[in-house]
Amino acid sequence: MGTAVTRYIIALVSLAIFAGPVLAGALPDDDPKVLEEKQKKTDAEETYKRYKSTLKNTDQGVAPVRADPWQNMRGADDSKTKR
Repeated sequence: MGTAVTRYIIALVSLAIFAGPVLAGALPDDDPKVLEEKQKKTDAEETYKRYKSTLKNTDQGVAPVRADPWQNMRGADDSKTKR
């Protein structure tokens, strides 16, 4: 089977082979892609905060007033039974 040193070296080499691709996927903090993703996240959070504050400031309890553009064109008695 070999000596203990040989088994130790084989274990270290196999660990390096498997750990290499895992560690290669990590991006440094100064990478442009990481900075861009951070900027997008902060922009999205800011937009969401502005959206929530706008919703909070609007009065949602009052129904919107509907405008009738034809109100002056109709006669005084416009019931459906006469049509």
